[in-house]
Amino acid sequence: MPLQAQVKSVLSGDTLVLCSVGNPAQERTLSLAFVSAPRIRREGDEPFAFESRDFLRRLVVGKVVQFQVYYKIPTGVNREYGTVILQNREQLPDLLVAEGWAKLRDDAGRKDESEAGSQLLEKLQALEARAKADEKGVWGTKGGNVETSYEMLDAKAFLEEWKGKSIDAIVEKVLSGDRLIVRLMPTPTRHVQTMLLIAGIRAPSTKRTNPDGAEQAAEAFGPEAHQFVDSRLMQRTVAVTILGISPGGQLVGSVKHPMGSIAEFVLKAGLARCTDHHSTMLGSEMGTLRQAEKHAKDNKLGLFRGHVAQRTTGGEVEVTVSRVWSGDTFTLRNRTGNEKRVNLSSVRQPKPSDPKQSPFGEEAKEFMRKRFIGKHVKVTTDGRRPPSDGFPEREMVTLKQGNNNAALMLIENGYGSVIRHRMDDPDRSPIYDELLAAEEAAQKDGKGMWAAKTPAAKAYVDHSESLEKAKRQMTLLSRQKKVPAVVDFVKSGSRFTILIPRENAKLTFVLGGIRAPRSARNENEKSEPFGQEAHDYANRRCLQRDVEIDVEDNDKVGGFIGTLYINRENFAKLLLEEGLASVHAYSAEKSGNANELFAAEQRAKDARKGMWHDYDPAQDAEDGADN
Repeated sequence: MPLQAQVKSVLSGDTLVLCSVGNPAQERTLSLAFVSAPRIRREGDEPFAFESRDFLRRLVVGKVVQFQVYYKIPTGVNREYGTVILQNREQLPDLLVAEGWAKLRDDAGRKDESEAGSQLLEKLQALEARAKADEKGVWGTKGGNVETSYEMLDAKAFLEEWKGKSIDAIVEKVLSGDRLIVRLMPTPTRHVQTMLLIAGIRAPSTKRTNPDGAEQAAEAFGPEAHQFVDSRLMQRTVAVTILGISPGGQLVGSVKHPMGSIAEFVLKAGLARCTDHHSTMLGSEMGTLRQAEKHAKDNKLGLFRGHVAQRTTGGEVEVTVSRVWSGDTFTLRNRTGNEKRVNLSSVRQPKPSDPKQSPFGEEAKEFMRKRFIGKHVKVTTDGRRPPSDGFPEREMVTLKQGNNNAALMLIENGYGSVIRHRMDDPDRSPIYDELLAAEEAAQKDGKGMWAAKTPAAKAYVDHSESLEKAKRQMTLLSRQKKVPAVVDFVKSGSRFTILIPRENAKLTFVLGGIRAPRSARNENEKSEPFGQEAHDYANRRCLQRDVEIDVEDNDKVGGFIGTLYINRENFAKLLLEEGLASVHAYSAEKSGNANELFAAEQRAKDARKGMWHDYDPAQDAEDGADN
């Protein structure tokens, strides 16, 4: 009585591997009765061996068939021989012999002397005679030679020739959920059999034996991942697109069967995770794979059965960039005036410890300062970095101004690198794959810190280091008007550290014509009334901003006295209008801005702002009369 099974694979044109329909792990090998087909051999195929096997493979692999054992040969493997009935009721080996892809064995008549066996043999002899007369299959006089290489001698050369191109292939063996042995068929007569890593995924490993003989157990869901891929791809025709080479020298590529990319299906079933290493190879396709992985996470499938969804951190928030600490670190101020220090998600500035990258640290900071300081931006929290090495917890954010993503701009211009996250690390940028692609492009184009030459670090000369130095620089600066500069540090409401890039000059700058109350320089000091308010106001308005300066004089310790313009406005006047400074009459007259400054001070008095909150005009008049 015929039995039922599913055809897992075909070893040659006369031998099939069958598995139980209900239990795929239960396998048996069946050779077709009375016939033999040419053999596929590593040392060289027999003529027509591939064509014979391929005819049978296309016919039966993955199909449910009926089979009947006619006889057994008690060799070491106890081989079974019989017939197979297809779903359309055609029978093997009859069809193979009729098409010329199998020959009758010389000893066929001695294998089974039953009546049914004799009738089958007689039928096969007639079919073979017709196939031979028609020169079908192995009886043909042309073709039959396929050159198969079982070693990838030069993977790099193969990649250069076939990168991004689709190649027809047959999956010869499934090693695990993400590793296959494939027969690549660049041409009908030239094949290459090699290992292929499925791009974009990392599946748990199966049970294996190490080189030292020790057995290594399978990882959780390793057997399930293997079975999932094996049942869908084993000996199926697929389209392989070669994308790259792994560090171990294996080809990496996408594998598509008629239903689509196998990687996507494995991820959706929760039997693999996305791997960032292949992101730049896959480009936009990586986004599809991440969505498939998300489906498994959301539904707690397979590897993600215990997955806990990442807590939501709220939507976009509008803030102002109040300070740029480095290429990847900012201080943001919200509408209520509260500030917090954050890092850009998934990127880092040039490493200070790397001699090749460190010279670009200041360039990266300046690049971001020019574009974001003082700007209104939208920020989304992607995760949090736990406290470590004495540093507090830090928020990891996506920062955007309009359509400009700060992290992407940093990477595109070669002023940072992308952090390689653990596969299970959810605290990453939502455009992580885009960042990886941008980094690869910047490296290829030699941008920023990826350039062949490392520039000399820019060094500013501190001209306020001594009074002598200050006087020499004073001579040069006093001849110029509205010198472009950058406020590097705010020391108090009226005292700043200024950088003049075109002169490579650094100096202490003091606002002329006014006196701002002093702020505390350390915890042991006490601020004068409104000293801290003046300091905070100067920080908000001036820190890291592009300004212009007019230098008028030096003080006794090497400071430069003059006028500072922010957005073309005299900042001393702004301080006075807020009631955070008072006019110093002598220096105001000397600066030539006395009228403007006195008028600004009077407006603050009239509005009772700042230090003038208890201003009494009558008292002012009395003091004037006494003078």
